[in-house]
Amino acid sequence: MIKRVLATDKALQLIDRLKEMHGNLMFHQSGGCCDGSQPMCFAEGEFRIGGSDVCLGEIAGCKFYMNADQFEYWKHTQLTLDVTPGRGSSFSLEIPLGVRFYILSKIFTDDELTQLEPLLKTAEV
Repeated sequence: MIKRVLATDKALQLIDRLKEMHGNLMFHQSGGCCDGSQPMCFAEGEFRIGGSDVCLGEIAGCKFYMNADQFEYWKHTQLTLDVTPGRGSSFSLEIPLGVRFYILSKIFTDDELTQLEPLLKTAEV
């Protein structure tokens, strides 16, 4: 099965560091608030997931969510979580460390679209 969301080694290292500081984590792909479309990292349960959110998968044991309306635009795209120096203006946990998460994207091929992992139901939070 092809994953909808991946992470670079640099992002995985930062996730491990943030887990040491904050415990279990979760991600939500911002739809334009605060820092544009930046992925936001929260302590698990600190961001309220609702019925209009979908879970694209997990990165390092952390669920990655996106609003269902936004997912309609991104459903043909594989997302890769990465890290870059600089402070965003969001509430994401990495911001005080002087770095921020961002997304690299790749359009799935027709063949990949037939092999995608299923979305997780919000109730599986």
